[in-house]
Amino acid sequence: MDYRFLGASGLKISEITYGNWLTHGSQVESDTATACVRAALESGISTFDTADAYANGAAEEVLGAALTGERRESLEIFTKVYWPIGPAGPNDTGLSRKHIMEGINGSLRRLQMDYVDLYQAHRYDHHTPLEETIQAFADVVRSGKALYIGVSEWNAEQLRAGQALAKQAGFSIVSNQPQYSALWRVIEVEVIPASKELGISQIVWSPMAQGVLSGKYQPGQPAPEGSRATDEKGGKNFISRLMEEPVLTAVQRLRPIADELGLKMSQLAIAWVLQNDNISAALVGASRPEQITENVAAGGVRIPAEQMAEIDAALGAVVVRDPALTESPATRVA
Repeated sequence: MDYRFLGASGLKISEITYGNWLTHGSQVESDTATACVRAALESGISTFDTADAYANGAAEEVLGAALTGERRESLEIFTKVYWPIGPAGPNDTGLSRKHIMEGINGSLRRLQMDYVDLYQAHRYDHHTPLEETIQAFADVVRSGKALYIGVSEWNAEQLRAGQALAKQAGFSIVSNQPQYSALWRVIEVEVIPASKELGISQIVWSPMAQGVLSGKYQPGQPAPEGSRATDEKGGKNFISRLMEEPVLTAVQRLRPIADELGLKMSQLAIAWVLQNDNISAALVGASRPEQITENVAAGGVRIPAEQMAEIDAALGAVVVRDPALTESPATRVA
């Protein structure tokens, strides 16, 4: 396992980071989730990402229980705040001081931990003054309940404004967590240049494009039984836009490239995002422990420039690049 610095901070994280969106407390049973966490630890993963909204708090609980007994100082634990959990009252959403303070306390209770390494704004809050949000995060850091602050799906303008206020408040935003894959590249035009300027790096989610880049979905054929595309609990909705025939056809053109490099297509997808020097980590989830072992093999892989060009040519027009799509749809929780 290789480790990378998180933004301009001194914190190192595993470049393959375990994320438990759509799995813990939802798609897989707790014993399987625990087995996946154990496999991640055995593979050298030290960084784990979750959020209070995942499975309405259950994902944090499962992760905390699975890590019981581990040396806390050897782990980097990330969680997020923004979306509602519980009854979804009027103050249970957003980045108000009230919601942030109650959010960190709830997350620590569910995780069974005294602090998290990274506390992230799960989205940008257009209804709360940014000054209020940043001051609340500053107080969370001063209290010792979080060591670093990050954000998720913020655009370049929001990153610049947030970082300026953070510096005034005595801390820095060190990371952004956007969607990024060979199929979804909307952060390349504006977010990544701004992030480099500001000392912010990316922790990217869905590097395999919801599993589509694994190549298991064949054009003109039904989705494999038990796959995310058949999951009625939510996975099917998230993957639907990627299941179009032109996308699936283009993805199959990556197979000979992966074969030439001695990689599985899933490994090629993860290795591809890690070629970008502003990416600190690729988030991977798992419904089976063996998936972790397979994904970790993408760490440290360098794809030659020739094959990177071949990937661009293979995917062609199905790649989404519009920077205006930086923020995911409001209904998405990632």
